Amino acid sequence: MYLYKVYKNVLKRILDFFIASVAFLLLLPVFIVISLLLFVVTFNTPFFLQKRPGKNERIFTIIKFKTMNDKRDKKGNLLPDSQRLTRVGKFIRTTSLDELPQLINVIKGDMSLVGPRPLLPEYLLLYNNFQKQRHNVKPGITGYAQVNGRNAIDWNKKFEYDVYYVNNINFVLDCKIILKTVKKVIYSEGISAEGSETIGRFKGN
Repeated sequence: MYLYKVYKNVLKRILDFFIASVAFLLLLPVFIVISLLLFVVTFNTPFFLQKRPGKNERIFTIIKFKTMNDKRDKKGNLLPDSQRLTRVGKFIRTTSLDELPQLINVIKGDMSLVGPRPLLPEYLLLYNNFQKQRHNVKPGITGYAQVNGRNAIDWNKKFEYDVYYVNNINFVLDCKIILKTVKKVIYSEGISAEGSETIGRFKGN
């Protein structure tokens, strides 16, 4: 129990900061190339910024590469995701390179390398007491749900995996999740929900 608390409250943050900082420096050339490419394709900012709830439901700004354009219909409504996803954006999303800027969130302390994925603020009012436990830890770039189905599983299963992780955090589990994430990225497994480019919105139970 003591080692569990030390890792969860101290060592995990130290490892997050060190690994994210080194990874960001090593991947900086890739970061720059993608940023320029997206700017040329969309004629707009290459970054997608959005408010998300973190640990203890504290709101922070998540940073991702922008994979969709802002095209709208005649009424001014955004077109469906599948119609706004650019070819370059689809490649970046398939390879999970869109998550790369979140290394900055990890360095800042908003996120962890491993943890439940940060979802939308409006979902906070929809969670039951069991699901709310996912906010007892920092959200992650990858997580237990991501290596067990990602967008290919339903919301209830996703939350079960999130809460399991929250209650079983340890160094070995984090290492396994990171290794499985690498495998998932290589084989592009579970990127999109069936019949859509992204998983449907959570509407509560």
